[in-house]
Amino acid sequence: MTIARCPWAENSAIEAAYHDAEWGVPVHDDRTLFEFLTLEGAQAGLSWRTVLAKRAGYARVFLHYDLAQLAALSDEELEARLADPGIVRNRLKVWSVRGNARAALALIESEGSLDRYFWNWVDGRPLDGRRRAMAEVPARTELSDRISKDLAKRGFKFIGSTIVYAFMQAVGMVDDHLVECPRYRGAQPGPLAR
Repeated sequence: MTIARCPWAENSAIEAAYHDAEWGVPVHDDRTLFEFLTLEGAQAGLSWRTVLAKRAGYARVFLHYDLAQLAALSDEELEARLADPGIVRNRLKVWSVRGNARAALALIESEGSLDRYFWNWVDGRPLDGRRRAMAEVPARTELSDRISKDLAKRGFKFIGSTIVYAFMQAVGMVDDHLVECPRYRGAQPGPLAR
C-alpha cells in the first residue's frame, strides 16, 4: 500500500518535489530564511505553485538573497527588476525586498542572526502540528500573530500572520505534514537556535 503525501502537494510535479525535499525541513541558514520570507510574501494572493515556478528567477533577480547587496539597491535598480518576467511583478512586493533586507540586517544586529530570532520563538525545536486532515491545518495561529506583529514593529512588510505561518511551515518551525504523510517526523528535536 502506498502512503500518500500531503494532498496539497499532489497538484503538480513542482509542488510534489518541493514537499518531498524541502517543506517542513528545519532551516537554520539566514540567507535561506530570508529567501522564504521573500517567497512567502510574494505568494500573497497567488498560488504557491506560481511562486515555486519563479523561484530561480527570484534568486537571480534578488542577488541570491545577499542582504547587504539587497539593502543597497537603488530605486532605479528596483524599478528595473519590475520588468523581469522571472518574478511576480508587483511593485509593493518588489520594493519590500529592499526594505525587508534592511530590517533583517537591523534584526541580525540586535538578535545575532535570523536563525536565532525565528527559532527562539519555538524554543529551538519544531512544533508538532499532529494534523490528521488538511481541514485541521490553520492559516494562522496566535504565535504567528505575535511574530507578525513583532516583525512589523521592526519594519518588515508583507509579513501578515498568514504569511508568517506559511513561512513557519516552510522552514520547519512547525511540522504540519499530515501524520500519515511519510514526511511527517513528529517534530523530532533539532539543534537549538544559534
